[in-house]
Amino acid sequence: MRTMGRVFLIVIDGLGIGAQEDAKQYGDQDADTLGHVCEHSGCQLPNLQKLGLGNIKPLRSVPPSDAPAASYGKMREVSAGKDSTTGHWELAGIHLDSPFPTFPDGFPEMVIKPFCDGIEKEAALCNLAYSGTDAIRDYGKTHLETGFPIVYTSADSVFQVACHEQIASPETLYQWCEFARHEVMTGEFEVGRVIARPFTGEHGSFERLSDQRKDFSSIPPEPNLLTMLQAHSVKSYSIGKVIDLFAGRGFTQYRKTRSNAEGISQLLSLMSAGIDNSFTFTNLIDTDQLYGHRQDPEGYGRCLEEFDRALPAMLDKLDDHDLLIITGDHGNDPADDSTDHTREFVPLILYGKNRQVRDLGICETFSDISATVLTYFGAGPLENGRSLIQ
Repeated sequence: MRTMGRVFLIVIDGLGIGAQEDAKQYGDQDADTLGHVCEHSGCQLPNLQKLGLGNIKPLRSVPPSDAPAASYGKMREVSAGKDSTTGHWELAGIHLDSPFPTFPDGFPEMVIKPFCDGIEKEAALCNLAYSGTDAIRDYGKTHLETGFPIVYTSADSVFQVACHEQIASPETLYQWCEFARHEVMTGEFEVGRVIARPFTGEHGSFERLSDQRKDFSSIPPEPNLLTMLQAHSVKSYSIGKVIDLFAGRGFTQYRKTRSNAEGISQLLSLMSAGIDNSFTFTNLIDTDQLYGHRQDPEGYGRCLEEFDRALPAMLDKLDDHDLLIITGDHGNDPADDSTDHTREFVPLILYGKNRQVRDLGICETFSDISATVLTYFGAGPLENGRSLIQ
């Protein structure tokens, strides 16, 4: 087992780089998140360009580097689905043969009734695939009048519950969602995540309490990257929503964030701490949540530029033996005809100060990341994935 060195894995949420071969099965055959963002926004990413982002495929505003500083390539998702849980789990070595269920027409009565009975409410409002901000706008007034929770879903496998803090405190809402997770959303209804969405304000000016959102994930199968690292005494840190996607399991410490800026700040703080023999798993959500789902390629481009500006500070904090990995978890093309996630390859940048640079081509699974991390720490192997380092 290594007794020194650190690995930093950064997932830029929803960063795809072109449709996979099976994308037509998902209706995503024309998806190209990064390609379309570069085309529509003209985003300038000089630091990612130096690492080799433009060498993965032609991008209108990010040219290839003559001498990229990092190894580069793209990864294929083999698990069924295109959501955050599936993508992050595959990065951790877990393959899913069937996708988590989705409910585009709302949840059946055999879900809604036991949920309402369990929280002692007569009914639930909405129960449709709905935008979260639209749900509280359209149903918030009735919610305040009746006390009935607002239940909605999306194209992802999620059961979301929104409540005004006057009706149910965030702590009460968490209890309701935990009940849904363990007592209702099981078996054929086992969604990837149950999400508590507290909000505040008055009719016409409702506001979601984003920092009090809480996700209750399905329990990840074991063994996986995190349990293997634990078994080898490697300290693991979560930044952003990663901890929620793994049901709170497998991490030494976690740091929740409300924005990419906060996530980057927390990452730089951990890098500065110099904790040897450690793995940091970071999710930067704004690209997906604020711009991909809202069909805003220009905003998506600005968000990537924000990350690019912070990249030199990250590289400066790396020691000679450290490893930095930058990738995505699925696509979310803001220039297509849908607000859904998209079935795409994801880009891969692998940087170490003393590591040989090479074209990684197409990695056959996201789980090549878990295999790489485990090889770095002298742990593993898992069944899935092939290490990209010796």
